[in-house]
This record gives sequence, C-alpha cells and structure tokens, in this order.
Amino acid sequence: MVAVLFAVLAALSNASAVVLQRVAARKVPSADAFSPRLMLDLVRHPVWLGGIAAVVCAAVFQALALAAGSLALVQPIVVTELVFAIVIASVVFRRRLPFHGWAAIVSVTAGVAMALVAAAPAGERMDVTWQKWGIALAVTVGVTALCVLAALSRPRGKARAALFATAAAIGYALTAALMNSAVGVFDRYGAGAFFTCWQTYAFGAVGAGSLFLLSNAMESGPLLASQPALILGDALVSVSLGVLVFGEAIRTGWWLVPEVLGLALVTAGALVLPRVESRAFAPAGG
Repeated sequence: MVAVLFAVLAALSNASAVVLQRVAARKVPSADAFSPRLMLDLVRHPVWLGGIAAVVCAAVFQALALAAGSLALVQPIVVTELVFAIVIASVVFRRRLPFHGWAAIVSVTAGVAMALVAAAPAGERMDVTWQKWGIALAVTVGVTALCVLAALSRPRGKARAALFATAAAIGYALTAALMNSAVGVFDRYGAGAFFTCWQTYAFGAVGAGSLFLLSNAMESGPLLASQPALILGDALVSVSLGVLVFGEAIRTGWWLVPEVLGLALVTAGALVLPRVESRAFAPAGG
C-alpha cells in the first residue's frame, strides 16, 4: 500500500507538471521546435519552472514508491497522470468536462486497477547483469531514435506529437528502470554507492532527455494527442523492463483475461480523452 500511495502522489505531481508545461509551451515560437532555443525560451517562464519543481517532486515520490514496490507495479500507476492532468486542466482553465470525458477517466482508472490486481506484480530487486542492460539500452534507445526521426519528418500536428510522446514514454520507462536499479544499490550498499553507481547518473540524463522530448511533444500538437501514447507506452515498456530485466513476476494463465480486459479499458479511455481536449485545455474566454 505504501508503494501505491507514493506512486499516486508521483502521478499527481507529474500531471501538474504536464499542465504547467503545456501553458508555458503555448508561449514558445513554433520556429524553436526541436532546438536548444526551445529550452531557453521555456526557462524564461515561471510557469515552466513550476512544472520543473513538480517534476522533481514526482521523481522523489517515484523513488520512494520503487523502494517499496516493484517496477511493474509502480510505473503503471505513475502514468495515470493522464487522468489527473485532465482534471487539473479543467480546473485551471475553468472548463466543465462532458460525460464522456468522465467516463473515459473512469475507464482508464478502472482499467489500470483491474490489470494490476490481476497481474499482481512482485519480485525482489536484483542486480542486473551488463548483458541485460546492454540489450535493454540498445533496444530502448534504438526505438526512441526511430520515433524521433519519424517525428521530425512530419509537420506539426497530432502525428508528430504522438511520435515525440512515444519516444518520451520509452525514455520515462527507461528512466524508471534505471532509478529502480539505483534505489536497489542504495538499499544494499548505502548512499556512497548510490552516488557512485552509473545508474544514478544515467537515470538523470535519460530523464532530462525524456523531458526534452516531452516538451517537443507539447509544442508539436494537442496535449491529448500525446497523452495516450505516453500512458500506454510508458506502462507497457515499464512492465516489460520489470519482467525481462529485473525478473519480476506477473500472474498468467486465466489471469490474462482480466489483464487484457484492463488494458482494453485503459486503451478505450485514452482514445476517447482527446475528444475533450478543446474543452478541458482551452483557456477561459478562448
């Protein structure tokens, strides 16, 4: 339960960051897309800096969640930031969500809960061999690069935003996996080992790169064109890394039925939510 609580707090913090970053991204010239100037423009806005503070809080909560639970349990909860982002945005922009928007939020929330209860992810945190890390890094970085190249070949719009968001989702899942490994080092060997192990600096670097990709996704198109890719991609890649890299276990057999049903509910909700984007994220009076 402790892991679940901290994971929910991490999701809430991430959602706040997404909304704040979206507000800041609206003020950035489109010519600065996928350029270092994009970050220079963003840091001039206090709202964006507030989003960064929320990201830091989310990282702390995520680390505490990973210290108490498995990657395959924590990360799917963390990525429910989608539903928090919609609710927060509707309050910030003073917009009332329609019935189908609330139905989609319930669908995503119920789907994640159903899938996790059925899968019951578990496992002891273990040292990961260099061979496993090599394969995991090669695959995740390679697929991320392909998504970025595909995004750069498209004009601004939903497809470009979704591709950048998919790349960011893979990056965030890899960040969580590296953080999970670093937390394990801290648990076993203490703070000194934590600050000297490569995973600590790797999750910082990958997290920063993922934030850059997410900022470009926010600039490239509607927020809710990118959020479905974020929630589905992050959750699926995180569970895969938890099972394949860390040896975590999930239930199979007939349990696959509610797991697949839960995933279907998440997918259905994530695909419906873009229909409320203009209502939830439009500034009051706009």
